[in-house]
Amino acid sequence: MRLRVSLPEAVLLDVDGVRTVVAETVDGSLGILPQRLDCVALLVPGILSYATDATQRHYVAVDEGVLVKAGEDVQVSARHALSGNDLAAMQQAVDDMLRQVDEEEREARVLLARMESGFIRQFRNLRHG
Repeated sequence: MRLRVSLPEAVLLDVDGVRTVVAETVDGSLGILPQRLDCVALLVPGILSYATDATQRHYVAVDEGVLVKAGEDVQVSARHALSGNDLAAMQQAVDDMLRQVDEEEREARVLLARMESGFIRQFRNLRHG
């Protein structure tokens, strides 16, 4: 199989000869072998693992994303992802990504609240002005 992990700004990973892929989805763990039927799955923040031979596993820390298996191709699209061979480092990367996403969401909520209050203030000024 061919595994390709794409981010909005670049392709993180493009590997041929992948024997297995295991990903965390909204419905639990999903294992993919070459004979598996085509499918689409929503990914949750976690560790995607893949093997190119019987002994070596590789890891990709992924935040939310989509996995598509079509024929011999497995395509993963995510906002944030990091690849490596150290499982502990990948788990730390997932934790860091989740903290970053939480911070970005918090900042977006603050910005939205400021925009709403500004809109209300301007609307009030129009009614009374």
